Parts: sequence; C-alpha cells; structure tokens
Amino acid sequence: MRLRDCLRPCAALVLSLGLTAAALAADVVYPPSSRFGFTPPSDMAPSKRFSGFERLEGGATLSVVELPPSAYVDLEKSFTDENLKSQGFVVSSREAIKVAGEVDAVLFTGEQPVAEPAGAPPIKKWLLLVGDPTVTGIIIAQSVPGAETEETMRGMLTGVHIRPALTLQEQVAALPFKVGTAAGFRPVRVLAGNSMLMTYGANDEVSNLDQPILVLAQAVQQPPAADQREAFARAALYSNQTMKDFVIERSQSYRQNGVDWHEMVARAKDLPTDIPVVISQTIRFAPDGYLRAVGVVRAEQRDATLSRFRDVVDSIQLK
Repeated sequence: MRLRDCLRPCAALVLSLGLTAAALAADVVYPPSSRFGFTPPSDMAPSKRFSGFERLEGGATLSVVELPPSAYVDLEKSFTDENLKSQGFVVSSREAIKVAGEVDAVLFTGEQPVAEPAGAPPIKKWLLLVGDPTVTGIIIAQSVPGAETEETMRGMLTGVHIRPALTLQEQVAALPFKVGTAAGFRPVRVLAGNSMLMTYGANDEVSNLDQPILVLAQAVQQPPAADQREAFARAALYSNQTMKDFVIERSQSYRQNGVDWHEMVARAKDLPTDIPVVISQTIRFAPDGYLRAVGVVRAEQRDATLSRFRDVVDSIQLK
C-alpha cells in the first residue's frame, strides 16, 4: 500500500451523488476541509457521509471531490458523452464557462435514467468541472423531477466559491474525529473531510513500505448487525486491492468503554513488490456508522509497530 494509492479518484462513485434545491441561503458554506463553498438551499446541511451537502429530509445531495490542479486537463478530455453515459449520466449539453471570477470550468447538463419503478421519469443531473490553477473540482448536482428549476440549479453551481488552500492542521481539525495519542505517528494527508493518512517516519511519501502507515476513516452509514461483523470485517480487509495472499492471524469482536469493536491482524504481501507485510484492521462501531483504522507495516517491523497502531486507535474520540 502506498499513500498515492489512497488518492485515486473514483468518478463513478461521485456521479452517483446528487442535489435538490429550495430557497438559497445567504451565506457561503464550505464542507469541512473543502476549498469549494456554496450558498445551499435552506433545507440542506453539510453531510456527515461525504464532502458536500444533504437535504435534511433526505433524498438530495451535493457532492464535491477535490483533485490536484493537473487533473483538470485529463478529466476534461475523458469526460466524453460516452464515458459519462457508462456511469449513468446521459449528457444533453456542455458549455465552457467561467466561475469564481475567471476560473475555467465546464458545465455538463443531462439526466440519470431510473430503472425502478418502470416508466419513472429520469433524474435531472449537472456536473461542474472546475479548473482553478491550484485545485481541480468535480461537483455533482441532481434533482428529482419538479424539485427545482434549471435557473436555480445553474445559479447554485456556477456561484461556487473557492477559498485558499487549508493547512494540514486546519484539515485535521475539521475531521469528525480526534486522535488523542499519536504514538509517534503524524498526519500527512486528509481526504474527503473524513479520512486521514498517517505515517511513522520522516518521509511524507512512502515507497516500498519503508515506513508504517495508518489510515483512519469514518463512515456514516448503517453498521452491520453484531452477527455480521466478522464477515463485514473480512470483506473490508480483502477489498484492499494493493495486497494479496491474505492470512488472518487473529479476528475478534470485543466491547471496551461501552463501545463495540472488531479487531483483525493478518499477514499479506504487497502486490507490486511482494514484500511481506502485516495488516492491523480495527473497526469501531456506532449506532449510525463506524470508524475503520487500517495500519500496514513490513513484517520485520511488526513487533515495534502493532502496539503503536493500537495506542492510536484506542485514543480516537468522535466529535
């Protein structure tokens, strides 16, 4: 596992998110740690599940993904009608516009067909690709039929604000959790407002797993039932596509300080290099979601590192 592997954008997931609108609020609101701000409808609030906004009554979202500035050119070329259609977005129009002053952007308008119930009208959808010199933004908006007018949705998207880059400390402070004991680890990157990459060592970029890394990520979604957590944890572990040849050494559920946990320790091999590694996965369950911590270390460094992983995880406090 490398830090850069955690940065790969997933446009298909982004395109599944959406937005509805009511009366626009007066103030610009920035999702936690995001550089892109909006004047959302009064019935929407920053989401706890992803970087963006959700309608308080449910059923509508606005999502934001931030990428390096160099991504804009490649995305503009790859966002063809055919590629977007393969991800469920049927484009009817696209136009080059300026936003936030003189920032280049492309606005795509179209629909997302609805499979069920049969004959249901398609969902109206917009995609705004923003090419600021310091950041690339992918902003997805969606409304059910009759929920909002074209003018209101266009106004909300094209009225996007872009603020200066946040410091790493500011991004860490905006996370929905807090690390009490770092145990020598330090943050090197925050992703999507709900995940943090940490490492133990001097280098910010890790190559060939020369330093242990620890990924902390909070998910706000229905957690599995108690009798399904073992299978859930195994599926989460095996979903790591940068590893192979998993051998689980220990897997157990436990309760600590009134909180349900599941801990798993496994051996594996780094897929690109065949380097033997040890993976520590701990999941902290809550009624409305869970926090997953995944630490990876070279096999020969396990004894000095596994206890550090545990110290960090045990100290996490949810905000």
